[in-house]
Amino acid sequence: MAQGVLVDLTKCIGCNSCVVACKMYNDNKWIDSRASKPALTSGQEAKLADENWTVVRKCRVSTVTGARLDQSIPIQTDGSEVWRYVKEQCLHCKDPACESSCFATAFRRTEAGPVIYYPNLCVGCRYCMLACPFNIPKFEWDKALPMLTKCSMCSARVESGDPPACVAVCPTDVMKYGEYDSLLAEAKAILGRDREYLRQLYSEEEIDILFARGYVQHIYGEEEAGGTQWIYISDKPFAELGFRMNVPKRAIPSYTKGYTAKSLGVGVVWFAILSCLYVVTGFISRRNKRQQEKEQTATETEMSKSETA
Repeated sequence: MAQGVLVDLTKCIGCNSCVVACKMYNDNKWIDSRASKPALTSGQEAKLADENWTVVRKCRVSTVTGARLDQSIPIQTDGSEVWRYVKEQCLHCKDPACESSCFATAFRRTEAGPVIYYPNLCVGCRYCMLACPFNIPKFEWDKALPMLTKCSMCSARVESGDPPACVAVCPTDVMKYGEYDSLLAEAKAILGRDREYLRQLYSEEEIDILFARGYVQHIYGEEEAGGTQWIYISDKPFAELGFRMNVPKRAIPSYTKGYTAKSLGVGVVWFAILSCLYVVTGFISRRNKRQQEKEQTATETEMSKSETA
């Protein structure tokens, strides 16, 4: 059974415990200086990088319009704006574009859900970076022998029945780990205000608190790129929180499978045609060469006879 994570952005306080847990579990170093500017793990400029497999991005959002506020606007304390914190990492697609684009099979999705990267198989082509609709895989540009990096969803922990390290340390239960289908059903019940279903999971008081949060009617990751193992719910529009909204609903590999199959057929046909042409041209070349050799022999014989006479 595939596992997943439900992320409720209304609960995140930006403590960065998940970032620290990710660094410690995966032995990723904190980089203070490098040839290029170090990527921040928190704040408004936080972004994923080869050393940052998870980050917490800080967003200012208007409580009136729901729009994201520019950093240049002075901070208001009159209730007209709020802070929202977005926990980012690989979303672990159900049908990963990185896996389908990698001819070296360095990316593989397990039955449990995590999409794992195997550096010993990687040839550094970086096709995965072009294929990923969420811009997740990162290249180690500053290393002499660079590889790709990304969140593995702590696959070893998942295989043993434990939640990813970031989920395990979260003090406000922003992330909920479990069977994907159950998490998706819970998210739909929260957005649909299905009190009867939620009574199986929460007390009446907790349900009232959930309903008061005013979630937007969108479960990010339910349909994006064919669906992802990490899904999000929020009380603010995902577009204003920096989520990619131009991701197609279909799984990315589905766009190329038909062409790949056709390309294989075309390749076989062309191989047959070129092989035939090679055989034919080789035969003609050999025949012409033999003919030239006969003519040359005949000429030399005639010249020899002439000289003898």
